[in-house]
Amino acid sequence: MFTNTYLPHVGGVARSVDSFAEDLRRRGNNVLIVAPTFPGSSPSSDKGNVLRVPAIQNFNGSDFSVRIPIPFFTEERIDSFKPDVIHSHHPFLLGDAAIRAAYRRNLPLVFTHHTLYEQYTHYVSSDSEIMQQLAINLSTEYANHCTRVIAPSESIASLIAARGVTSPIEVIPTGIDVDHFQSGDGENFRQAHDIPKDVFVLGYLGRLAPEKNLDYLCDSVIHAMRKSSQQLRFLVVGTGRSEARIAEKFEEAGLTQQLIMAGKKEGTDLVDAYNAMDLFVFSSKSETQGMVLAEAMSASLPVIALDASGAREVVQDKENGRLLPAETSPEGFADAILEGVDQGEQTSTWRKAALHRAHQFSRETTADTLAKLYQKVRQDQQHNPTESHDSGLDPWDELIHSLRTEWEILSGKANALMNSLQKGSAQK
Repeated sequence: MFTNTYLPHVGGVARSVDSFAEDLRRRGNNVLIVAPTFPGSSPSSDKGNVLRVPAIQNFNGSDFSVRIPIPFFTEERIDSFKPDVIHSHHPFLLGDAAIRAAYRRNLPLVFTHHTLYEQYTHYVSSDSEIMQQLAINLSTEYANHCTRVIAPSESIASLIAARGVTSPIEVIPTGIDVDHFQSGDGENFRQAHDIPKDVFVLGYLGRLAPEKNLDYLCDSVIHAMRKSSQQLRFLVVGTGRSEARIAEKFEEAGLTQQLIMAGKKEGTDLVDAYNAMDLFVFSSKSETQGMVLAEAMSASLPVIALDASGAREVVQDKENGRLLPAETSPEGFADAILEGVDQGEQTSTWRKAALHRAHQFSRETTADTLAKLYQKVRQDQQHNPTESHDSGLDPWDELIHSLRTEWEILSGKANALMNSLQKGSAQK
């Protein structure tokens, strides 16, 4: 598995890669993860299952690491590992290394389209329409170089097909360990953070970044706090570049005492944090899968969210929370929050429905589906052999094979760039 984000980085992709790798190993599979170095990563924590590549850490003020391209850095380790399938979790950076690893060894290449990449262009350049279109085109071109493409939700499967992905698409969400998230000690977490028992806690958990639409969420929570007759607290779990902005908004509103910034949480602390909440609030429009929403529902939390990809697969409006139109104002979102705060019996019904919904995203089911997909693409590759890396190619043929791989990577990016520029010109 090649991924640009992995533990100890906090985020949906890192957790997805880790949980799938763990579940596949339990089934007797060997899994090697190729990932950049991150602050806090070490050989002891990686337990020999991760190949770390050199990287620029905290790239452009973010919490991401960007690998430094060193030719053939991963080759020896991958050769000794002898993989049957290459699975890429990004179309850029280490995504290119995944293509090379697959093509040079004549292996099936699986790609999970985790992210709406056009929502992240502010990390590398101005958030222009051309840059956003380029991000879309690059990920589409990449997907079409792959044997199979995995979409984490039906919404994303439909979206990427409409954008031009022609490779076969499978829908496989990241699984959730429901029993684990049910087991948290919310009371202990509240005591540790001086949250009274009788206070109603609105919660958010995830990266604190602009693409998560957190300005809007803060405005909505502030409106709810001002209108509610109950004592409310806003528990924010996570870190990121928007951390100071959140604190600033609550200070400007004179509500600093009602904001709890708990920072990054892992393991049992993370599970306890969910269980310390009464209602989960979420306004991101950039998700491909509502992983944190399914986790929250595993802790029997109703969810208030905007109707967007990822959220609409998990939240059922007026059954396990509220799924509001994407254009809802902060005041309208606040009113939906107050529905969950003020209507005790209804909220209890939402809690039961949330837990029921969470069971539909169990890790057992999703890991079995992924393992079967690997078997299928491997069998297809064996039944349709082409010249392979291990078939005794002489040095000249191997050079030609490598050049062909580089040409396909380069031509795909060139096509994406030209299409983006043409669309940008047409819009003008």
